[in-house]
Amino acid sequence: MIPRIDFIYLFDVKHGNPNGDPDAGNLPRVDPETGHGLVTDVCLKRKVRNYVGLVREEQPPFEIYVKEKAVLNSQHARAYEALGIPVDEKKRKSKGEKKAEEDKQLTEWMCKNFFDVRTFGAVMTTKVNCGQVRGPVQFTLASSMDPIVSQEHAVTRCAVTTEKEAEAQSGDNRTMGRKFTIPYGLYRAHGFINPHLAAKTGFGPDDLELFWKALEQMFETDRSAARGEMAPQALICFEHADALGNAPANKLFQRVTVTRNQSTEGPARSFADYDLRIDEAELPTGITISRRL
Repeated sequence: MIPRIDFIYLFDVKHGNPNGDPDAGNLPRVDPETGHGLVTDVCLKRKVRNYVGLVREEQPPFEIYVKEKAVLNSQHARAYEALGIPVDEKKRKSKGEKKAEEDKQLTEWMCKNFFDVRTFGAVMTTKVNCGQVRGPVQFTLASSMDPIVSQEHAVTRCAVTTEKEAEAQSGDNRTMGRKFTIPYGLYRAHGFINPHLAAKTGFGPDDLELFWKALEQMFETDRSAARGEMAPQALICFEHADALGNAPANKLFQRVTVTRNQSTEGPARSFADYDLRIDEAELPTGITISRRL
């Protein structure tokens, strides 16, 4: 059985935009009250999905449910076909307890075949209904340790899209654009693994090891000029002996502090500008700490 685990994930970005906000012209996300940068849990899960889909080649039981150009109803229909259940509700003859059992089997089939369904959960109550799953692995939003400074860069393109635009430019095909970056940001996210939900979805030890590996390597397979240099810096896990937990997660997270060190001046520009401290003194009974990065 998967143990209860609470974890802290630290990653940084240099000269990039870790998570643009489409409602703000793709500016780096920011907390308007503090100026600290934000990266959504959805962004982190997307990178995990992309990594798993790449290394496991989209083969069951490690297919990815939420991916680019996926048609969700078509994914659901595969479960109906595999179990011999009519997709059209009007053609289903099962009622009551039998129908409830079939619905359970459909959800279990989705969990068994799709890594992200049994890991993060999914709402599959579309027209082709496969139920709803609460995932055992969850993230908070990541927040930067210091306020970020968003920089706007004007860029030019020596080509236009259409001939009409070329004529309007009077021989000059240059067009202007904008991109946004931050010079540096160290982000901290908290995560939780629930053993009770893991038992329900079938999330097992192999899935857990693959998830850890994704957190260690997912930025290496997701490079782009827009995201600059993103890298994991620390992954600290608090493992509980009791499935219900041996201590509140917030109390455990308080044992990990990240502060600016005194040897550097000016704004932070690397992970070396911070001191990471883990208080392992007088741990609650049943709690073990491990650092995977």
